[in-house]
Amino acid sequence: MTCLSEPMTGTVTLPVWLFALILAFAGVTFASHFLFPSVRWFFRRRAERIVARLNQRLERPIQPFKLARRYDLIQRLIYDPEVTEAVLAHARENGLREDVAFEDARRYAREIVPAFSASAYFGFAIRAARWLSNELYRVDVDESGAGPLAQVDRDATVVFVMNHRSNMDYVLVTYLAAQRSALSYAVGEWARVWPLSALIRAMGAYFIRRRSRTALYRKVLEKYVQMATRGGVAQAIFPEGGLSLDGGLKTPKVGLIKYLAEGANLEARDLVFVPVALNYERVLEDRILIDADRRGERKFRASVVSAIFNALALLWRRATGRFRRFGSTAVRIGAPLSLRENPGLAATPEALGREIMSRIAEAVPVLPVPLVAHLLLCRGPMRREALIEAVETTGQGLGERLVLPRGTAEAAVDHALERLGARGLLSVADGLHGPTEEAEPILRFYANSVRHLLPDCAGAA
Repeated sequence: MTCLSEPMTGTVTLPVWLFALILAFAGVTFASHFLFPSVRWFFRRRAERIVARLNQRLERPIQPFKLARRYDLIQRLIYDPEVTEAVLAHARENGLREDVAFEDARRYAREIVPAFSASAYFGFAIRAARWLSNELYRVDVDESGAGPLAQVDRDATVVFVMNHRSNMDYVLVTYLAAQRSALSYAVGEWARVWPLSALIRAMGAYFIRRRSRTALYRKVLEKYVQMATRGGVAQAIFPEGGLSLDGGLKTPKVGLIKYLAEGANLEARDLVFVPVALNYERVLEDRILIDADRRGERKFRASVVSAIFNALALLWRRATGRFRRFGSTAVRIGAPLSLRENPGLAATPEALGREIMSRIAEAVPVLPVPLVAHLLLCRGPMRREALIEAVETTGQGLGERLVLPRGTAEAAVDHALERLGARGLLSVADGLHGPTEEAEPILRFYANSVRHLLPDCAGAA
């Protein structure tokens, strides 16, 4: 290709591929300097209008910290003085150059810091959570606990603390908090699989490594959690640190709780822990969790491929009209715990963790399947009439925690027997309903979820 220029410059001859490359570079330069900033400005203005409308109906408005650019948050995090000191210590301990250690800190920050999108959260996540919850379960949400929550200072940092029974917990609590705020979850390594990781990060979640933590990583995580806490971001954490393998409540791990308490500036903004108790009549992963508990290790014999296959199988059964929901699930809100009103707990993370788990335990709902499982393990095979009487007697001390279908013990027993029988977990002989031999670990898994609220017995321990 030949280009003719002005007479004073002569003629320049270029290959076609080079001319095309020059045009490409010119196009990229034009886009990066003129087009992209305009597009970013357009979408950012649109996002700001969406957030302004959302904040008018949310109980707790989305804080500016949550809307800050991810790049800015990463820069602010890695240049924090305490993180800088941790970088220098990391370099000395591992014999690294300081710039290499600094890049490790940047990598950790990029891994942790979310990229919240109001459109993704309220446009997709909330609708998906509502649809999936109601497709899989009959959801029982008691709003009586929302009264004390509504009295919490609107400017306080609210942290929802929950028992961890299933990966469905994320979905249920997102559904529960839909009209209150946008939650920022602490999620483990399971969610770092592409493309799931990008979606979860867009919904405001931040990733936590359960293993291979260095002092530098812990410092970066600590400073991010404290930045978010001071910024008023509503968060959701699982104090137990992971899924319950036997169905019962566990001793809390105080790492995140310690970061939250130490990062709070109670004079400027209160920090309030809101206990959320969840229970299920059917945990999707129950056999996987029971197997891991039997082996004594937190390694689950399940893969992403098997999860996708099971999801497709459920969709096929749904499409062909053969799908039945997995019973009921219930969510209860416990009494909020204000650190401003309990300043002594802020200095003792272990005591704070115990108090949080105590309030969660107190609010756990008692569903028919766990209750009947407890009674059968305690008393052995029982007749239907005896089960109804036992449910009525046991339920007298449970108050609002007891969830009865149609409000009667008879309906609760019939429902539980039907659910357990459909899974082949019960046998009936001479009118006596009792667990099959292979069913006892599964019944114990569900009985453990309410064991702390019911009369003790050796069979359900």
